Amino acid sequence: MQQPKRFKLLPSLIALFAVLMIIALTGIFLYYQRAIPVKTPIKVPPPPVAYGIRLDSMDIVYGTVANNQSLSSILSAHVAGGMIDRIAGETREVFDVRKIKAGNRYARIISRDTTGRTLYFIYEINPIDFVVWDLRDSLKVHKEKKKVTRLIRTATGTIKSSLWNCFVENRLDVNLGLALSDVYAWTVDFYDLQKGDNFKVIYEEVFVDDKMVGIDRILASEFQSNGKDYFAYNFEQEGKGAYFDENGQSLQRSFLKAPLKFSRISSRFSKARMHPILRIVRPHFGVDYSAPRGTPVVALGNGHVVELGFHGGYGRFISIRHNSVYTTTYAHLSGYAKGLQSGSNVSQGEVIGYVGSSGLATGPHLDFRVYRNGSPIDPLKLESPPSRPVDAKDMARFQQLVAKMEAELRK
Repeated sequence: MQQPKRFKLLPSLIALFAVLMIIALTGIFLYYQRAIPVKTPIKVPPPPVAYGIRLDSMDIVYGTVANNQSLSSILSAHVAGGMIDRIAGETREVFDVRKIKAGNRYARIISRDTTGRTLYFIYEINPIDFVVWDLRDSLKVHKEKKKVTRLIRTATGTIKSSLWNCFVENRLDVNLGLALSDVYAWTVDFYDLQKGDNFKVIYEEVFVDDKMVGIDRILASEFQSNGKDYFAYNFEQEGKGAYFDENGQSLQRSFLKAPLKFSRISSRFSKARMHPILRIVRPHFGVDYSAPRGTPVVALGNGHVVELGFHGGYGRFISIRHNSVYTTTYAHLSGYAKGLQSGSNVSQGEVIGYVGSSGLATGPHLDFRVYRNGSPIDPLKLESPPSRPVDAKDMARFQQLVAKMEAELRK
């Protein structure tokens, strides 16, 4: 028997009703979801950090050491005198506050309240190293270093007049020029550069707090001078880096530790010394070696005599230029080695004169001085670079370095 038409439509009506219910329920669900506010998580920025110290509830005040300013004058308005004395006395082994220099930066980290109590005092020894004095409870002190970033750079230049002018004309860091002259001090005569001589250098720049603070080291370089190529590669063996040519031969030559034997140091390098005869305070940019009259004086290294003769208060005097970077002088001599004269070439350890007391001297001694790029340096701090070639056991590693750097230099 045939079913009525309304019964045939029943399944379709049920399906339609189900669809409508789903739509309705979905709408209700979305409405209520929209009505419920969604809480967005609040991102709390981390507290700032300075010198390794979290400044959660503290502020920081910076300053710069003024001329003739001491620790006491910096802190006297903020820290009790007794604590200043303790800082100067009890922490001297970590850092001697008498070495605080004008122009260097310092900071005070203070409490964020009405007292503004100084909790930490920080002094920046240089752009990287700093000292932290913790004044909160018992006095504590420690040294730290700032985070350092190094970037590898490449520089090129062609000589028109001098190396210095080349760096100025190309707007290159002149400190890189000084570093380059150090690398080639024993191989390239920078007093005899020719127009058209050129160089390419790969080096590292040091950044602290996103600010470039200096040149760290030269990694590799090529210097073309007088038609000859001079390569230099920085290579480390036994924990110490030095510069070698492409064959592993050292570019540097050693200095002797002292220009004479059987002596004692009677006066050291100083920026303020009472002159024993003039009785005035003035710099003494050398080392005095007390020794018997006639003690042989030798050349600290291979070089060329640029001055020999009586030189005012220095008495009998010799100046030797070892390369375009280093010069040494020898004063108060009693006499000179036979045949030695201005213009003579000398070898390391060769006798050039004899201890005496000529000029302004209270007794027999040698006034010995070292100049680096024309400026005096403490002879006792002169580092004698290694002159030995790359060790056989390190040669494979060195050749890998050369291949890598040579590819960079050829780019």
